[in-house]
Parts: sequence; C-alpha cells; structure tokens
Amino acid sequence: MLTYKAMYKYLNEGVHGEVLDFPGVITCGATLAETRCLLNSALVDMAETTVRLGEALPQPDPTVTDPDSDLEEPVHLLLQAATRVAVVAEGVLA
Repeated sequence: MLTYKAMYKYLNEGVHGEVLDFPGVITCGATLAETRCLLNSALVDMAETTVRLGEALPQPDPTVTDPDSDLEEPVHLLLQAATRVAVVAEGVLA
C-alpha cells in the first residue's frame, strides 16, 4: 500500500481535488464526496497507466502540502498483482 496526500479546495462551481505527490492526478466534482470518488478513480487510472508504461510510481511525500487547500488527507493506493491466463486451442483463443 502506498499512501499519497490528497488536497481539496472548495470553489463556487464545486470542489477541486488533486493528489499532491502524484503528478497528473486531478479532478473536480460538485461535492466533496463526489470529488473524493473521482480522485480515487483518477489515482488508480494514473497508477495503472504508469505501471503499464514500465515507469516507476512516484514516491509518496508525506511532507508535501498546498497552502491554498481547504482540506488535506491521505489517500491509499492498494497494489494488486494479477495474471491473465488464456488457453489457445487450434488457433482459437478461448
């Protein structure tokens, strides 16, 4: 498990969310709950893309902060290993 730091800022249009120590993980939503959900999804998507590209995940930095944020909290990325198994019989993928 890797623990990154999420920040949230309340705006007139909704809530901005960003993972401060994972570049590119950013979103916005109408409410804090929606933004948290979208941010979690964005973190998973960015982590999966990073791994598929053969790149290292950014190292979490518990000291990173944003003075403009209204709320900062940890966000946990659970790493799972998976194996895809396929059976090929007579040229047909089953």
